Amino acid sequence: MLETGTMAPEFALPDQNGNIHRLSDYRGRKVILYFYPKDMTAGCTRQACGFAERYPQFLEKGAVVLGVSRDSVASHKKFEQAHGLPFTLLSDTDRTVIEAYDAWKEKKNYGKVSMGVVRTTYLIDEEGRIIRAMDRVKAAENPGQMLDMLA
Repeated sequence: MLETGTMAPEFALPDQNGNIHRLSDYRGRKVILYFYPKDMTAGCTRQACGFAERYPQFLEKGAVVLGVSRDSVASHKKFEQAHGLPFTLLSDTDRTVIEAYDAWKEKKNYGKVSMGVVRTTYLIDEEGRIIRAMDRVKAAENPGQMLDMLA
């Protein structure tokens, strides 16, 4: 996991509509950058819907929410539409950003070891510096935790 106090790595990724987003586009705002394994799965849907429910509160506190996974732009669009997600989903099919943010790790599932995206969330300040870093977060709890950190 990246250290708090360090500058967050710059990126350029397409969203669910194919538009490119860069971290630098959000200078002057706090950014909640969360990495999740897969669109339309139970835990990832709980996490995304938790961020969606609290989205007006995030905006009130001057923060933007960006979700990142390896899923395609088309998959993100379906996920957004199926759950009415009001925030940006970024597609990192080649894992460049996922790896830069140290969210690609060894996982164990039912005794099987494999590499994959580990649910990781960063809070980035208005200048692009990491002020909170959390890995192996619980999907249902993470949105509330992040909102509390903005208080």
